[in-house]
Amino acid sequence: MDVDGNKVLHPVPGVCLGAVAAGIRKMGRLDLLLVTLSEGTRVGAVFTRNRFCAAPVQLCREHLNQNTPRALIINTGCANAGTGQAGREDAAQTCAEVAVRLGLSAQAVLPFSTGVILERLPMSPLLAGIPLAVEQLKADAWEEAARAIMTTDTFPKLASRQMTLQGRTVTLTGISKGAGMIRPNMATLLSFIATDACISAPLLQQLTRDVADLTFNRITVDGDTSTNDSFLVMATGQAGNEEINRVGTAYEQLFEAVSDLALELAHAIIRDGEGATKFITVQVEEGRDEAECLQVAYAISHSPLVKTAFFASDPNLGRILAAIGYAGITDLNVEGIRLYLDEVLVSENGGRASSYCEEEGQRVMARPEITVRVALGRGTAAARVWTCDLSHEYVSINADYRS
Repeated sequence: MDVDGNKVLHPVPGVCLGAVAAGIRKMGRLDLLLVTLSEGTRVGAVFTRNRFCAAPVQLCREHLNQNTPRALIINTGCANAGTGQAGREDAAQTCAEVAVRLGLSAQAVLPFSTGVILERLPMSPLLAGIPLAVEQLKADAWEEAARAIMTTDTFPKLASRQMTLQGRTVTLTGISKGAGMIRPNMATLLSFIATDACISAPLLQQLTRDVADLTFNRITVDGDTSTNDSFLVMATGQAGNEEINRVGTAYEQLFEAVSDLALELAHAIIRDGEGATKFITVQVEEGRDEAECLQVAYAISHSPLVKTAFFASDPNLGRILAAIGYAGITDLNVEGIRLYLDEVLVSENGGRASSYCEEEGQRVMARPEITVRVALGRGTAAARVWTCDLSHEYVSINADYRS
């Protein structure tokens, strides 16, 4: 933050961004983003596990196997998903147009789309917007970039910081978009983090996947996995640090910095969940392994009954016990479970805690940020998931999404 409380966004050496209003979604609204990367940039990427993945996701995977990325082209307003071969051709044409404008091969361009599914890309305004985006390229356009990738988001999601690594100043800046259709089985709808650190390509891919698993893979708004989820970490190598090519102190420092930035972006997505009024942390501990802790955490986080109770500030906490019970742990001993709402012990020994009273539950449920803590009494593993409540506004937003 600067002295006025504004978020400081550090340009990343080797990265330029151009955002324009191409008229793809709504006239006068930023909806097309071009990002260029300096030669030698390494890219780590993870994508949706939705089998109905969008055409740009399919093409990104191919291009990453064929070439070193030098540019990203991102549009909102249309997901280019469920569009078959025609959608792939549209994505390929988009990459070809960017390549011509930048003097690159088409395989060096990665396409990304977000918006309505089952509709073709509006190619005329998209292609016309590309030369305009080229003209707008500059290093300090991160805020415009964050706005250009928004759909139902109500505010741009962006984060930036600097660190000292091997005696060099290293910069990290990132943007994300997402507010609904969030149960990212890899990352989030769209997220891009850039750094000027120097790290080997294999290790960057490992870092990207591990960061996603601890941050974007731990958030859920509505339990839906998008067709277009994409998370990239781009490392230009221009900070001048010695290349990180093995797991050690330098790698751990960079991993911690990227994870911290990614978690800030992931939390922003939950805070901006469609219609959300509450930020909820679900922490499950004393499990036999992390997998079963996540099972329980997601069962609680995805329950419409639990989420609507939080929206109403109604301490109908038996709904949480029910979610724990159907999470799928077949040998779960309910007598050993303890349930807390923030600092308040709600349940133990298979029933209501003797110290619990509904007034205490009501007091906690009225808070804008709440932690649900479940101790399974089975071991030492733990996991944490972040979610939000489910409101009338969520229904309204999604009922009116295409209008």
